[in-house]
Amino acid sequence: MKPELIIMLTNNDITVSNAMEVFESCKDLPAQRWGFKDVGLSKEEMIQLNKAMKEAGKTTYLEVVTYTEEGCVEGAKLAGECGFDFLTGTVYYPSINAVLKQYGLKYFPFPGKVGGSPVALTGTIEEIVADAERLIEAGADGVDLTAYRYTDGDPLELARAVGEKVGMDKLTIAGSVGNEARMDEMKKLGCHAYTMGSALFNSNFVKDGTFRENLEYVLNYCEK
Repeated sequence: MKPELIIMLTNNDITVSNAMEVFESCKDLPAQRWGFKDVGLSKEEMIQLNKAMKEAGKTTYLEVVTYTEEGCVEGAKLAGECGFDFLTGTVYYPSINAVLKQYGLKYFPFPGKVGGSPVALTGTIEEIVADAERLIEAGADGVDLTAYRYTDGDPLELARAVGEKVGMDKLTIAGSVGNEARMDEMKKLGCHAYTMGSALFNSNFVKDGTFRENLEYVLNYCEK
C-alpha cells in the first residue's frame, strides 16, 4: 500500500500564523490531505482555514496533543465544531465517543505511553502493540503512532509490529519524516499515511526554497 501524505501547516509543533496564506498558495497541488494543530490560531481562524480546505475538496485533520480527559474531550469538540474530517492525537477516554459520534469524526489516537510536546513515546513494543489493539477494539478508526519519537527501541520495528497487529490501513505515522530516507521507509512500511510539516517550512528538500517548492519536490518524489 502506498502511504498517503498528510500536509501539516505546523512548524515546531505549532500551527504557523500564516497558515491560510500558505494553504492558498498550494491548494492547486495534488495533495489531498491537509491539517494543523489546535495551537497557534484562534478558533475562528481554525474554522475559516478548515472551511477553505474543505471548499478546495481536501480531507482535513486536526491534531491535538494533550493528555488529560478534559483536554482530550475539549479537543474532540473543537475538531467537530470546526468541521474537520479527522481527529488525531489525544489519549483515548470513553467519554470522547459521544463527541466523535455527534460530529461523525474519524479518530486516530496516540497508542502507548505518551507525554510532552513534542511527544515522546515510551514502553516496550509489546505494550504499545497491545495498547493499539485496545484502541481499535474501543472503536478508534486507526492509531496515530509517533514512531520516530520512540525512546525505548527501534522506530521501524515498532511501526511494523503495530501495523501487523491492527492493519497497515489503520496506521498513521506522526512526525519526524523529514528526508528522503524516511520517506522511503514509509513507502516500504506501507502504512496508511504519515504527516509532514516542519520539513517543508525548513526547506529540507529544496535548500532555501519556499514551502510550495518543497512540497512540489516531495509530491514528485512520492510519485517516483
